[in-house]
Amino acid sequence: MTRLSVNVNKIATLRNTRAIGIPDVTRLSAIALEAGADGITIHPRPDQRHIRADDVEPIAAIVRRVHGAEFNIEGNPFQGLVEHCEQVRPDQATLVPDAREAFTSNHGWNLVELGRTERNALRQAIERLHAVGARVSLFVDPASEMMQLVRDMGADRIELYTEPYAAAPATGHSGVLKRYVEAARAASAVGLGINAGHDLNLENLGQFLRALGNVDEVSIGHALVADALEFGLTETVRRYVAICRAGNG
Repeated sequence: MTRLSVNVNKIATLRNTRAIGIPDVTRLSAIALEAGADGITIHPRPDQRHIRADDVEPIAAIVRRVHGAEFNIEGNPFQGLVEHCEQVRPDQATLVPDAREAFTSNHGWNLVELGRTERNALRQAIERLHAVGARVSLFVDPASEMMQLVRDMGADRIELYTEPYAAAPATGHSGVLKRYVEAARAASAVGLGINAGHDLNLENLGQFLRALGNVDEVSIGHALVADALEFGLTETVRRYVAICRAGNG
C-alpha cells in the first residue's frame, strides 16, 4: 500500500505573505491527517521562505497525536536538516541536494561525482539521523546504476524525483516511465524502499503507481494544495488517498 505524505510547504508560503499567521499550517496539517493522510512532510530551508524553524516542533507534535502517522523532514543535510531532526526525531529524513538559491528541488544526488569529503560528510549525516531513530531516504534521479551506491551510503530508501515524468506529455509517459520502473526494480534488488515525489497530481499519480507497483510513499504538496483551493483540503486529501490505495493494484 502506498502511503500519502502531505507536503505543507505551500501552505506556509501563503502564510508568509502576511504577518497574521493565516493560514495556520499546523491546523491544516491536522486537518490533512484527519482526512486520511498518512503523514506530513516539511522542508525547512535556511531562508525560511515557507516552513520556518519555529514550525517544526508544533507540526511534529500534531503528527505524534495521530496513531500510525509519520513525520518526514526533507532538506539539504549540510544546511541544518540534521539539527532539526535531532531536535524532534522525525520518522523519516529525506536528504535533498538543493542549493540555497534553488527555487525548488530540481535534481537528485549524483553519488558518482561526489568527492570523498562530501561523500564522507553525507555518510556521517546518515549515521546521525539513524542515531535519532529516523529512516533515511535519498532524493535521486531514476538512475538504476545509482541504487547500489545509495545502499552503500547506508540509506534505507530512495525518493525518486518525478518531475521528468510529470513534465512529459501524457502520450509520452510510457517511455519516461520505463526509466522509473527500472530504477525501482534496481532499488528493490538491493533492499531499498521506494518513495516518490515532485509534481505528482490527481491526473498522473495513478498511472505512475500502477507502473512501478512497489512505491512505499509519495510526498505531494504543490498540486495537492492547488487542488484544495477547488475541492477543499479534506476532499482533496481523500482523493489522493484513494488513488494511493488503488495505485498498486
